[in-house]
Amino acid sequence: MRSARGYKSSGFTLVEMVTVIIILGVMMLGVSSFVIIGTRIFVDSTSVDQVLSQSRFVIERMTREIRNAVPNSLRVTENPVSFQCIEFVPIQASASYLDLPISPGVASETGIVMTPSQGINLEHRMLVYPLQISHIYSATPTASEGRLFDIDEYDDTTNTVTFDHAVRFSEASPRSRFFMVDQAVSYCFFANGNIRRYTGYDMFNDDQPTPTDMGGDASSALMAENVVIDGSWPILYTPGTLINNAVVQLTPQFEVNEQEFQYQHQVQVVNVP
Repeated sequence: MRSARGYKSSGFTLVEMVTVIIILGVMMLGVSSFVIIGTRIFVDSTSVDQVLSQSRFVIERMTREIRNAVPNSLRVTENPVSFQCIEFVPIQASASYLDLPISPGVASETGIVMTPSQGINLEHRMLVYPLQISHIYSATPTASEGRLFDIDEYDDTTNTVTFDHAVRFSEASPRSRFFMVDQAVSYCFFANGNIRRYTGYDMFNDDQPTPTDMGGDASSALMAENVVIDGSWPILYTPGTLINNAVVQLTPQFEVNEQEFQYQHQVQVVNVP
């Protein structure tokens, strides 16, 4: 007769299982909190870095273009509620002229110039001695006398420019300098936080055009966001004088994730037409 043997079963009690689940839950809660916080820090820092990069880019781009603006071509306008814009005409090429038809001389269809390092593009216009904003934006290239004219031909072997009709420039440049120009450029700061760059619109306007006149958002490039307009607009323009260059003061303020930073940037425009 076989004797009965006792068997000892192995396993976890309900209390042990509940204890393990609670411990694992607390651990997972701590780990998930750490991951969430780390992710949030990463997202916030990425957003800040993105706004910083955009702001540096637009300030650097504006600085380079404004420094290359035609003397006396800058003008600033603002709408107290919606926007502030700065407009200027970039220099496409520049050099000295040797012989141009200039008042009080007779009009002529030809002139002799030195070839700029950038060359002469027949799509551009020749500008000589602009002293006022109206000399550029109110110019009539089809007129017989003025400061801005179209070029029909250019012979780089004889350095001869040919205009599409007989012309006469209003005044001679003291440094015998001419500029080749194409289109105006505008940078606009909006109350909604955007900075946009406009070009390709009609530059011959007595009054500085508004963003709507320049074609609105459809014809512009978004350069930066998150600008804060806190009581004053970020562009201050001081025209040049006989002893001082023109100065553009840029003080845009940006905000992201409740962090604010502001630029204090000054751009000088050489006032030598």
